[in-house]
Amino acid sequence: MWRRALVAGLAMLAAPLAAQSPSAPPTPQPLPRVALDTTAGRIVIEADTLHAPVTAGNFLKYVDGRRLDGVVFYRVVKAADRFGFVQFGTNGDPKRVLPPIRHEPTTQTGLHHVEGAISVARFAPGTASGDFTISVGDQRPSLDADPAKPGDNLGYAAFGRVVEGMDTIVAILDQPVSPTATIRGSFRGEVPATIVTIRTARRIAAPAPPVVPATPPS
Repeated sequence: MWRRALVAGLAMLAAPLAAQSPSAPPTPQPLPRVALDTTAGRIVIEADTLHAPVTAGNFLKYVDGRRLDGVVFYRVVKAADRFGFVQFGTNGDPKRVLPPIRHEPTTQTGLHHVEGAISVARFAPGTASGDFTISVGDQRPSLDADPAKPGDNLGYAAFGRVVEGMDTIVAILDQPVSPTATIRGSFRGEVPATIVTIRTARRIAAPAPPVVPATPPS
């Protein structure tokens, strides 16, 4: 008799447990964001530390060390209306530059040079440090890695995107350039006549993820 009562009691306890829905997956943590306060307007960048941890982490080191405060947008490459890229960063300043980082090609990270993508400029793979480009328009054919191409086909390392202030980026791209100015003999015809300065680069709080209502048990 007592055995039947025990079995019945266990069955009653198991029924509510079986009716409960499975545990919800953990809420993904928001990616870090950085606000660039520039003389042309505010730009907010989301650094993808999940898919490009080395490159995004390098950018955040420059931000946290305040090494981007006072740097300028020193290069604009405008191939067509709303198509090209702008470049900013340490520009070889030895007081600002950190050691170069390992290259993370887009074939590894899955990120691409679409409109608003930010990547790190380089010479040979593994030489990138503190200079960054922001794409205007889809730059995947030219800046993404492409194993089918000969020679150095690893492209630039994309690591995030502009989430606010793309109009400011376009305005920088549209600035007139000097026909004669260069940066140490390079970038003739790509040096803006009016300099845009980054006053400060600081991390900001990412927006909270949306709350998904719990599914009631059936």
